[in-house]
Amino acid sequence: MSIIQTDKWIADFYDDPKALCKKLHGYFNGISPEEIFHHLIQHGMYRYPLKNDENFIDYLQNMKIYQNIKKEHLYLMDKWNGPDIPIFILPSDRTSRRLKNEYNGKSGLAFKDKLFLFLSEENTMSELRALFTHEYNHVCRLLHSPVKEENFTLLDTIILEGLAENAVQQSFNKTYLAPWTTYYSEQQLRTFWRKYILPHKELAIHTRKHHELLYGLNFYPRMLGYSVGYYLVNIYLEESNDSIKNLLSIDSKTIAKTLEIKDEDRNY
Repeated sequence: MSIIQTDKWIADFYDDPKALCKKLHGYFNGISPEEIFHHLIQHGMYRYPLKNDENFIDYLQNMKIYQNIKKEHLYLMDKWNGPDIPIFILPSDRTSRRLKNEYNGKSGLAFKDKLFLFLSEENTMSELRALFTHEYNHVCRLLHSPVKEENFTLLDTIILEGLAENAVQQSFNKTYLAPWTTYYSEQQLRTFWRKYILPHKELAIHTRKHHELLYGLNFYPRMLGYSVGYYLVNIYLEESNDSIKNLLSIDSKTIAKTLEIKDEDRNY
């Protein structure tokens, strides 16, 4: 299935993103276009048309976005034994200051059976490849994980995020890593793991506390779960010399255990 030619949808429905989401209805079971719209805008899709966005289709075509992402998809499918899924490319929310300042106006969203990229005209092809690598790694982890997504715990989620960003690190230089990978020192991350994550690692994915710890809301350190997850996977890769592909099917507890063993060795 691969790349969906969303430029045709954008040409027809750009002025009404809710109507555009009707084109997605068949890809979501039991979810209305209105619900799809609200879910996508929470993850970076544009909310309403802007006057200076009319060149977005030209950007997609001039940069050969569809062709390049398709090549990247085929490459990673082979590298990680990943699935052939529909990939949707749509404008990002250019009114979001956080999205602009921290992520250069781009975002993504992955499901086990589809993937979204939300882009701005400022994004380079290298940025897009790094973003796609992160999101498609999620798809592959959801496919190969020994735990089903609906049964994910906080630990499973932070490992999901940490694995995806380590995949980016292995394929691109650190310029393309998410800013949250540099927020904290190693000692801070060890403290956060013991103080905040470890006591709550079994929290179910749909609980409010899970969301707060993952994103660092309500006085928790900013992007807490993401940062700790990146660190845990990084430690595991350093200690095991294993590959990203093999980690896709390794239990989250096994990956996290490496840090505990390392700390025990330090204290011995």
